[in-house]
Amino acid sequence: MKITDIKTHVLSTPLDEPFAFSQGWVMKRGTMIVELITDEGITGWGEALCHGLQPPEIAETIVQVALKPILLGQDPFDVDVLWERMYNLTRPFGQKGAVLNAIASVDIAIWDCLGRALGKPVHKLLGGAYRTEIQPYATGFYRVEGKPYPADAIEEAKRHMKNGFTAMKLKVGFGVENDIDYILGVREGIGHGPKLMVDANHAYNVGSARRILKAIEPASIHWFEEPISPEDIDGYRELKNLTNIYLAAGENEFSKIGFREWISRRAVDILQPDLCSAGGFTECRKISALAQAWHMTLIPHVWASGIGLAASLQFLATIPPAPLALNPVEPMLEYDQSSHPFRQDLIFGAITMQEGKVQIPTAPGLGVEINRDVIERYKQHR
Repeated sequence: MKITDIKTHVLSTPLDEPFAFSQGWVMKRGTMIVELITDEGITGWGEALCHGLQPPEIAETIVQVALKPILLGQDPFDVDVLWERMYNLTRPFGQKGAVLNAIASVDIAIWDCLGRALGKPVHKLLGGAYRTEIQPYATGFYRVEGKPYPADAIEEAKRHMKNGFTAMKLKVGFGVENDIDYILGVREGIGHGPKLMVDANHAYNVGSARRILKAIEPASIHWFEEPISPEDIDGYRELKNLTNIYLAAGENEFSKIGFREWISRRAVDILQPDLCSAGGFTECRKISALAQAWHMTLIPHVWASGIGLAASLQFLATIPPAPLALNPVEPMLEYDQSSHPFRQDLIFGAITMQEGKVQIPTAPGLGVEINRDVIERYKQHR
């Protein structure tokens, strides 16, 4: 089997109700989808993570201009060799950011192709599933202009609880005192039953983050995600163990090389690589192996369309508990509940939560089929 073509699809659409996080306002949702075609008629699909403020066209250009020329005519079963060639080619102008997003999208498409060729879900090709279903936590709680907080967040939290969620993550990073009042207010409003996490999207320095951590400790917060800049590993080490709140980060780190120092220095309690960003299946399984060797918990970041969601579920199936035990601490699925006009439609609504759990897809490849009508509806033509 040989790779004969790699097509890219930039999807984007304005949001009816824009929302804010600590770094700005999200006015539209977008993504970059890869369609990898082989001479045997088998197609694989992948996705590059596009943060709320990230233009999808960057990853598309990298795939078409830098990666596609070295992949055409290659055997997709040489997946590890192809990954290292892509990384080595782009090392002088890549190593992190949109270049790794692009490599991730191609790698995911290759694994999807292999699974479809062999009639197996990707998790079977990666060594099998430690779990067949997973507990999701609701990500949302973005700020909308004109709404009262924490009252609106309490209402959203109760809606998620009614829908079966037992864990959820608040967006913070809007000012130290604002965040403290907000977090304590939401906890008081929903009680101590649901698991509650907070995510500042690296809005603070060490001093401000320390003040928030100390103040919210009575609220039984499960983890504080990205309190400070991803470049400040020493800052994370200062914050870790100040309270009983886990420290989490990793969505803005890339590759086994990037995670090496985070893991060897035990900078956080929870590592959060994003499959669609950190390098795809080929690289994230190596990050997972490093984390396992250092007995660290890995709970991937997920903020993508249905393709990235399906791929992340395949990866989540393969993550071993750290450590194995009779009643192990299991990873969770970040299940984005914010506005996304084509997330579910792109995969024919194939992934849903039932009785508080999300099933790992077992069909070949990523385990979902792609709705080409949705691609055409939201595709941006240049």
